[in-house]
Amino acid sequence: MGIGVYELPAAGAALHDVAHLLRKRFDQKARGVLGLTRAQWITLAKIKHNEGINQSALADMMELEPITLARIVDKLVAQGLVERRAHATDRRMRTLHMNRQATPVLEKMQRVAAAVFEEALAGVAPSDIDGMIKTLNAIKRNLSERDDPAESAVVAAPVRKVKHG
Repeated sequence: MGIGVYELPAAGAALHDVAHLLRKRFDQKARGVLGLTRAQWITLAKIKHNEGINQSALADMMELEPITLARIVDKLVAQGLVERRAHATDRRMRTLHMNRQATPVLEKMQRVAAAVFEEALAGVAPSDIDGMIKTLNAIKRNLSERDDPAESAVVAAPVRKVKHG
């Protein structure tokens, strides 16, 4: 049993809207607590999970232009949260590392994220949450497994003409 062609836009819109609202709510709560923009907290979290990554690789990972990421990292460096260090073998590269001051900020980020998800999932049964996570992970796997852009090309559904009058 597949999803109907006319249900696909609704599912896509729901995914988009939920992701947007989660980001918006996190921003609202995080601004006052953390004093960071969304771009800054995402960058800080990526550096935490990829300690020692070079700026170019991080820009690729985040799908940002290198100059855009450089400006974000400049602000994190100025706040004392991140440090640029010389690469061990390539003197042209700089690697990114978290400073000790970033640890309490990351802990606050985790508390804010937990509060946002608690609010978002209020009244949703644990079994529904488990099912949603499994479904989203399956979708992610399906879309991530396609390396060839030609393979993953989407064929547009035929447009149904509506008679007026």
